[in-house]
Amino acid sequence: MPADSRNPDMLSDEEYTLPSVEALLAGTLALMTGYAQSAQACPHRALMAGKLVSNLLRLAAHPQLSPPMQAMLGNLGTRWQIELENAHTAALAPTPPSSLWHAPPVSVQ
Repeated sequence: MPADSRNPDMLSDEEYTLPSVEALLAGTLALMTGYAQSAQACPHRALMAGKLVSNLLRLAAHPQLSPPMQAMLGNLGTRWQIELENAHTAALAPTPPSSLWHAPPVSVQ
């Protein structure tokens, strides 16, 4: 029987029903995990950082959160804005040439 998102008893292990603020917070934490686990050279890091900044700023203004939580999320958003700028800079930086597996020939015939 397919899982029904309206009935919590029918949900599978990977499905959750959360209030909007909690869903946004859960998605933000999952995105932070993905960002932390991605390689420095990943071309999507700047996009992930941008979405994190957006989510954190939305959470910082959410009326269902307490003022101290909103302030903390606003501070996190500012810190992630710096990370976003660093990710953009890293994406624009030229990549160093990779080392060759073999030495180049001395002469070409």
